[in-house]
Amino acid sequence: METRGRSLVKAVVWNVIGLISMTVVGFVATGSFSAGGLMAGVNTALGFTTYLIYERVWAGIRWGRHHA
Repeated sequence: METRGRSLVKAVVWNVIGLISMTVVGFVATGSFSAGGLMAGVNTALGFTTYLIYERVWAGIRWGRHHA
């Protein structure tokens, strides 16, 4: 079973990657770093929250696991 700390670190790292990529996409789409940054910030906050919940739900599901 995965610990809460591990799920949290995975969510943070994944969302930093997403924040950077969404800032670039937002800049390309709008021509503005502030608009791109705002879009990326909102996306990161939503993504972080939903990913963390998703990971914790799956951590509690036994289906598909092999136990030694």
